[in-house]
Amino acid sequence: MSTDHVPPSRTRFHGRVQNPDQSVCAHPGCKAPAEFRAPASNRVAGHVGGWQWLCLDHVRAFNSGYNFFDGMSPDAISEAQSPLAGWAHVVHDVNGYRFNDPLNALHGKFGAADAFHGRRSHSGAVLAESEVKSLKVLGLDASATLATIRRAYKALVRQFHPDSNGGDRSHERKLQDVVQAYNHLKTVPAFKKT
Repeated sequence: MSTDHVPPSRTRFHGRVQNPDQSVCAHPGCKAPAEFRAPASNRVAGHVGGWQWLCLDHVRAFNSGYNFFDGMSPDAISEAQSPLAGWAHVVHDVNGYRFNDPLNALHGKFGAADAFHGRRSHSGAVLAESEVKSLKVLGLDASATLATIRRAYKALVRQFHPDSNGGDRSHERKLQDVVQAYNHLKTVPAFKKT
């Protein structure tokens, strides 16, 4: 058996990379060889804020002190921890089936170009029947934005609330419908970033 073909040794092991400068660890006072690359700050990604070279002990200390949520508000942390984080996308509804078709590749197969007339929001998302009904309760159509939804909601609450119309409770059911419609619409992804 020939020993001419020997596989090359790996230059990378658990994050260890060959440092072209063969410098020492960037941690103050450390003279160990720098074999591990880490971001210069745990608040900014390395490709943005730059890199530092550390020895094994100091890269372990850097990694153990890493906190993804550092500097975030409690609301931002809660949003990032939500099981739905990162899943907000436009969903198309073709003949009752909801799916994500960003290139509109299946639209020709399942319906005409105007199949969603009156059900497409200003952002291009197809609205479900419940969302269209909620808009109608507020006196709006699918082209409404979150700002126009809020304005319509406030105007209708002022109109139907018993405190605003001399204690007349005859519009109480209408007020409940308005509140329910607004609460539903403000959670719809098509209206979130308006």
